[in-house]
Amino acid sequence: MEFLVASAIGILTAAGIYLTLRLRTFPVILGIALLTYAVNVFLFASGRLMTGNPPILRDGVDVYTDPLPQALVLTAIVISFGMTAVVVMIGLGAFLGADDDHVDDPKADDAAAEDRS
Repeated sequence: MEFLVASAIGILTAAGIYLTLRLRTFPVILGIALLTYAVNVFLFASGRLMTGNPPILRDGVDVYTDPLPQALVLTAIVISFGMTAVVVMIGLGAFLGADDDHVDDPKADDAAAEDRS
């Protein structure tokens, strides 16, 4: 089970980094979302995955599940959803303003090259 979770975290991280390094807006947004999912799975797995155990220690219970990673993941999901919406709106505004979704502007690079010569 640990190998499966570790492999999923590694694949999500690798795909997220690959997509973040692309030069288009939409793959960058997807890459950031995949990195967020990888961190969420990592946080959830750090709380020792257990099923059927109570989240708090009570009388007569020796084994319990740590509720802190679950609370952190829930908070991270809400925050990442809001940040994804903000980044999508920024990317949409940039696309509508420039009629292109390249992350770096080739026109600005050409102008900078002409200024150097």
